[in-house]
Amino acid sequence: KLALVITFLMVGTMAFAQWGQEQMAEKPSVRDRIFVGGGLGGLSFSSYYDYVAINLLVGYKITPKLAGGVQLQYKFTKYKQTKPEFNANDYGVSPFLRFNFYGPLFLHVEYEYLSYQYQAYPTYEKTRDGYSSFLGGGGFFQPIGRNAGFFLAALYNFTYRDPQSPYDFYPYNSPFVLRAGVTAGF
Repeated sequence: KLALVITFLMVGTMAFAQWGQEQMAEKPSVRDRIFVGGGLGGLSFSSYYDYVAINLLVGYKITPKLAGGVQLQYKFTKYKQTKPEFNANDYGVSPFLRFNFYGPLFLHVEYEYLSYQYQAYPTYEKTRDGYSSFLGGGGFFQPIGRNAGFFLAALYNFTYRDPQSPYDFYPYNSPFVLRAGVTAGF
């Protein structure tokens, strides 16, 4: 399991254009303020399930230290030990704000709406449900060249709820969300 966590941390990428460190022109153009990105948001392989998540985003530099935008995500999960075997396709959208408050340190908040699939028991019927989350936390961004960098973020899902029964299904099994990866600006 440790190998899976390390793999996730090393491979999980979410591309953000480098921002917060550079100085903006006195009157930057709209084009200079817009950034786009995308990448692999998660990857895991086990005897229980395989999981892949892809993220795309568009953002806008409001000031040199404050950026906002929207992230689109898609998650595919193949559950191997369920009977019958089950594949889930989840998708969502996450508006976000990120504030670079001191050197490489930033604060991050986002609202996430995720449409997720699960098997309803005892019928094993494929079911789709919506799940809203409000996440907040902080992180570290280390530039690597002009348009790339490494980031590490720790977020807390303030709306996380534990399943109250074995028939409750939620897309997250913990209120803590860790993200790490290499970023690339476009």
